[in-house]
Amino acid sequence: MAPRCPKGVHSTQATVQAKPDSMAKKRSSSKAWLKEHREDAYVQRARRDGYRSRASYKLIELQEKDRLIRPGMTVLDLGSAPGGWSQVAAELLAERGRVVASDILAMDGLPGVTFVQGDFTEQEVFERVVAALDGNPVDLVLSDLAPNLSGLADVDQPRAMCLVELALELARQVLAPGGAFVAKVFQGEGFDTLMRDTRAVFGKVLTRKPGASRPRSREVYLVAKDFRPSGSPGRPP
Repeated sequence: MAPRCPKGVHSTQATVQAKPDSMAKKRSSSKAWLKEHREDAYVQRARRDGYRSRASYKLIELQEKDRLIRPGMTVLDLGSAPGGWSQVAAELLAERGRVVASDILAMDGLPGVTFVQGDFTEQEVFERVVAALDGNPVDLVLSDLAPNLSGLADVDQPRAMCLVELALELARQVLAPGGAFVAKVFQGEGFDTLMRDTRAVFGKVLTRKPGASRPRSREVYLVAKDFRPSGSPGRPP
């Protein structure tokens, strides 16, 4: 069954009505971001190395520290577009294994990667993802999911946490015993509960802040290993 957001957290994107003065500030901020992005060392490095995004180096660093991917594994990549993580995963599998990627956005094809476009919280898309796995138990679920940010913490944080919870629920449904789960998480409200729920079903759970993560970002990466299917996530009192 396709996972859904828990009660009280909405998976749909909130609509934020911007005021004229805030729109002007947003345009100025966007120009500054584009300049920073063009000058970013990881963006430039990705272009030289042939990777689709700077995020590729986040997974490369996680791989160096945690040895997440090995030839022969089945990997599920959620929020995959434009394909930076799927690209790295396929290279590490070295044509011995399977990568299934999914995103609401379109993604150009990659060798060794099966792509399913759509929202995996919808049953029809979920079934297509499961079909693409072709009966293979998943060894690793990757999630670089992030909502479109409004700049309002009380809007953005619940949406971000919802996405992680959805990815964790899907991981619990498809992971093989002993499997692993890696997900982008924004520190803030709900983080401690997420860590508790993850520890209930994985033997080892830690967080990483890859060098390619921008220093000012609240993002960290949850790395969970040794999946235990008999566990059940705890619930807040």
